[in-house]
Amino acid sequence: MTYPPKLAEIIAFFESQTEDERRGNLIAYAGQAKKHEPKPGETFALEDVRKDEECTDTVGVFLQLDAEQRAHFRITLGPQVQTLTKALAAILCMGLHGTTLDEILALPADFVPKIVGGQLVRIRSQTVYYILTRMQDAARVLRESSLDFSPKSARSLD
Repeated sequence: MTYPPKLAEIIAFFESQTEDERRGNLIAYAGQAKKHEPKPGETFALEDVRKDEECTDTVGVFLQLDAEQRAHFRITLGPQVQTLTKALAAILCMGLHGTTLDEILALPADFVPKIVGGQLVRIRSQTVYYILTRMQDAARVLRESSLDFSPKSARSLD
């Protein structure tokens, strides 16, 4: 599988690491999650803020498309969201930046263990795919809607 270039770089970075190095770098990425929150005044084609059973707190996924129909995600994470989920949110915001909706929807989840490592996938099997699923759901809704993709017409998954 060919991954979007930015995501492929992140995958390659993590694949070369030991489990301990991965954990340390996942913690560092988790610390970057706040950088991917919506900025004041930003508008989105789709906003999906909710608390799901699979997650410990509320997660907001915000998706906008630029003039070339390239996706740009922002994310909000409640204070109880686990470190691994925060790390994957930051990684996916960076790795999927500028991709098309079709590229997002075609993305298989097989890259997650390459980043997280086998041990954490086994321990956190239910939550490691949560953010990817939410982002793909947002992309699917936006692609399948007859919505005008301008930022003025925000849509929710509700």
